[in-house]
Amino acid sequence: MPSILVVDDDREMRAALKEAISRYGYGVEVAGSVSEASVLLKDREISLVITDMRMPRMSGIDLIKRVRRHSTTLPILVITGFGTVENAVECMKLGASDYLMKPFSFDALRQAIERIISPGDDEEIITRDEEMKRILRIACEVAKTDATILITGESGTGKELLARYIHRHSFRKERSFVAVNCAAIPENLLESELFGHEKGSFTGALERKTGKFELSNGGTLLLDEIGDMPLSLQAKLLRVLQEKEVDRIGGKEPIPVDIRVVATTNRDLGEAVNSGEFREDLYYRLSVFPIELPPLRDRSGDIALLSEHFLRKYASAYGREIAGFTDDAYGYLCSQPWRGNVRELDNVIQRAVLLCRSEKIKREDLLIGKGSAGSGSGPMTIREMERELILQTLKATNNNRTRAAERLGITVRTLRNKLNEYRLEEKISPSPGKAQACRAERDRAPAP
Repeated sequence: MPSILVVDDDREMRAALKEAISRYGYGVEVAGSVSEASVLLKDREISLVITDMRMPRMSGIDLIKRVRRHSTTLPILVITGFGTVENAVECMKLGASDYLMKPFSFDALRQAIERIISPGDDEEIITRDEEMKRILRIACEVAKTDATILITGESGTGKELLARYIHRHSFRKERSFVAVNCAAIPENLLESELFGHEKGSFTGALERKTGKFELSNGGTLLLDEIGDMPLSLQAKLLRVLQEKEVDRIGGKEPIPVDIRVVATTNRDLGEAVNSGEFREDLYYRLSVFPIELPPLRDRSGDIALLSEHFLRKYASAYGREIAGFTDDAYGYLCSQPWRGNVRELDNVIQRAVLLCRSEKIKREDLLIGKGSAGSGSGPMTIREMERELILQTLKATNNNRTRAAERLGITVRTLRNKLNEYRLEEKISPSPGKAQACRAERDRAPAP
């Protein structure tokens, strides 16, 4: 449950805010000064700070400055009753997420809280790692410019998450964020996907199509896995970045676009340039501001923090009551190399939440097997993960298919179909209880 810190020197206002926010289902901490708030921020896990603007000795602006010295991501909602527009603008420049002018209704307060804590599909970037904090501070600053950004890093390190973070901290945040996976779209369709086409411009072009560049006009366009873009399209992309206009396939004149481009890749683009697979001029145009995300093994202090986050996320999603991890499970998690990085950790914790049948997740609940951490064979495919999950669940239920299906959230028929699909039917012997029941049923049957 998200916990909110309310900072206000007015005791009655603190009490009223605490009561109202509690009714919304959030945990609440209160402080009467910036000094008290600073202590609570060190000792508690806070998801949002709500602060009054004007307080004795130190103001809400002082609190914002103090918070931002230690965290660039903690959201702050400012309440002011006599501040001017200039006050609000100053707060936003310093890093406040939003502000409310007094007098305000508690419904307006609730909406502001939900808008900040639940900003659509974007997930927060969770870290205690100093290098990651430094990267977030840099990203927050460069977000305020229109510089093209190239985010590099291994698969699963959170490159798209950082791209969305940059968009949320830019002046384009109220406009569209559009993502295109350059590796997932066939080469013959990628040009049309990016730049659009006119009706009749090629066989099958039955109507005009607006490309992703036009759809993201005014906002941010993420070119995911840019290293896999075909050479034939790289020259056209370079022209768009330089001229800020696109040419639809079959179009008669260029269309101006105003966008911020963020590109990501897990490839070494410098090496790709040397091998002739990537244009050198495009590489330099994309990497106006390069950011490299560290692998999870280099931010080991975040493993426990992220594990707790994913546990809360999936326990809530699946309606499970799980208190945490055993010490043995924590030690096991922290000892793994995590070749799939944060994405792999996410998958492991999700499976553990599904399998756990005790108060805490144990080491045996952590399915870190083939293709996962501790293996050199690379990340598991979805098919392999599903097969492994079925096998482990059957093992945990002593091959009782009814109980296994319940744990997996599927029907027994679906489980049987999956076993047939993976050619496991003949390898799974029935549980002892099931076998006894079958024998009893056989013995009761009339002799032929």
